Amino acid sequence: MSANIAAAPNGKLGVMVVGLGAVSTTFMTGVLMARKRLAKPVGSMTQYDRIRVGKGADKKYLHYKDIVPLAKLDDIVFGAWDLYPANAYESAMNAQVLQEKDIEPVRDELEAIKPMKAAFDHNYARRLEGDNVKEVKDRWDMACQIREDIRRFKEETGVERVVVLWAASTEIYVPVEEKVHYRLEDLEKAMKADDREHVSPSMCYAYAALSEGAPFIMGAPNTTVDIPAMWELAEKMRVPIAGKDFKTGQTLVKSGFAPIIGTRCLGLNGWFSTNILGNRDGLVLDEPANFRTKEVSKLSTLESILVPEDQPDLYGANCGGAEPGGHQGYYHKVRINYYPPRNDNKEGWDNIDIFGWMGYPMQIKINFLCRDSILAAPLCLDLVLLSDLAKRAGRYGTQRFLSFFLKSPMHDYTRDEVPVNHLFQQYTMLKNAIREMGGFEADEEID
Repeated sequence: MSANIAAAPNGKLGVMVVGLGAVSTTFMTGVLMARKRLAKPVGSMTQYDRIRVGKGADKKYLHYKDIVPLAKLDDIVFGAWDLYPANAYESAMNAQVLQEKDIEPVRDELEAIKPMKAAFDHNYARRLEGDNVKEVKDRWDMACQIREDIRRFKEETGVERVVVLWAASTEIYVPVEEKVHYRLEDLEKAMKADDREHVSPSMCYAYAALSEGAPFIMGAPNTTVDIPAMWELAEKMRVPIAGKDFKTGQTLVKSGFAPIIGTRCLGLNGWFSTNILGNRDGLVLDEPANFRTKEVSKLSTLESILVPEDQPDLYGANCGGAEPGGHQGYYHKVRINYYPPRNDNKEGWDNIDIFGWMGYPMQIKINFLCRDSILAAPLCLDLVLLSDLAKRAGRYGTQRFLSFFLKSPMHDYTRDEVPVNHLFQQYTMLKNAIREMGGFEADEEID
């Protein structure tokens, strides 16, 4: 849904995060430290990026806050749900992402963030065990209890607006089922019938948030708001939704590097990606059913950037795979391996087999030693602030301009829409949306 000029923010912004683990506590600590001027929010587009507005003599480059009325960091109030009862300070220390010296100055504020009981189903994350969990009768009751949490949080904190952000673990893969997921009426029936196979806990969080008028952001690859029933609810309540899966390390590299191959008209035989990761996310993804959800998300990036049908000579050639007659088109494989010693310090390896003039082969190797939560934290901030902005601009439904921050952008697959995964095309979409919400012309083409 297109936007009008965004209205100015009124009062405080509540940010309710599902999951009080490494990503969310790094996000919270960084925001609290930044507003004390004790740290800088490096990596945040909303805090650092400048874009052009106007042309010719009227051209100027401005920070987002000088174009649109973003909420200020000072106005953010945090809340959270988690299946472990530890407060945000204890969780930040346990996560071992940040050093103690970077946590202690905001200890009191972090200790005040105590997680509410989580809506949790052990079958969706078998590697996790926690006792700070809601007792629910069925999926409908689960959603109703989350709605009550949101209302109570608003009342107790006095915030005017709320955004709900999923920063919890990846759930097992839930295939889209037309009889349950295509119509809001059918989804609600399934929730009331306690259909645990087709209705995940994350769907209950999303349903609750949207029903309470709060934008919802899916930071994992879960099947949650990327179903027609949720699109219907978002449009009915006139609330923005965004997802899915934070684009942090390897996929960020892929969405930025694949355009180099495509723009230069080089050929691709195969792209192999593997990760080692040791935090709670890595533990959950060590379960095959949960990895399947992540695999679908990570595999989707490349295929919409380097399209065999568009350039068969470059991307549709027989690459000699194991299938009879060879694999038609380039070979794309993704692996994630749980390796506890690395904790949050994820390492991604990419082996890219390309070919050039007269078909001669070449290779590219990328070794990205990144910090997962350090890359995810600024995405959390940007997604929260821009979702809140979108609602004040009258936007609702899927916010495609936020695909810049997401690994597997939501799209209307019922109409064969192809998602935009090309990083620089996504950036154009982001800039145009900021311009529109600031009252300027959306003046760049997505080529």
